[in-house]
Amino acid sequence: MSRPSPGALALSRRVLRGLLVLNVIYGLTIMALLVASLVAEGPVMGALGVKPADDSGALIRGMRLITVAGIASVPIGHVILARLLAIVDTVRAGDPFVVENGDRLQTIAWSVLGLQLLHLVVGGIAATSASSVQPLDINWSFSFTPWIAVLLLFVLARVFDHGARMRADLEGTV
Repeated sequence: MSRPSPGALALSRRVLRGLLVLNVIYGLTIMALLVASLVAEGPVMGALGVKPADDSGALIRGMRLITVAGIASVPIGHVILARLLAIVDTVRAGDPFVVENGDRLQTIAWSVLGLQLLHLVVGGIAATSASSVQPLDINWSFSFTPWIAVLLLFVLARVFDHGARMRADLEGTV
């Protein structure tokens, strides 16, 4: 079996560490937007293109709920990135087929499922928050691909877990 390229693994590790930092920056930015919308509603909503109207309350609440969903996605994204970084580290160490990686993949699968559920919630909020003056158009669409990825991650987690246990049993019989 050939060894993975150390350059590719080092690059993957740097990219994942960078994404962890960007994820925090994203969360802080969305949090700042939410706070600004509460402190200075008129200017912030005007900058976001919300036209002042008597029935814009539902639209503004919907926009705030979507920012809350964005904030909720940050810790989920952190879990995914941190587990993936740990998997890359086991590959770098030369032993990726460990039970812990199966557990990490399962955690990633549950996390991606959580993100997909948040995505559905955001779509529902956008659909129900439009006003007669202005729709809440976030260009939302449904896709089966991420749901297939969730299933794939659950299956892959079981494959890793089963393979690691079989290897441990084999090593115990030698």
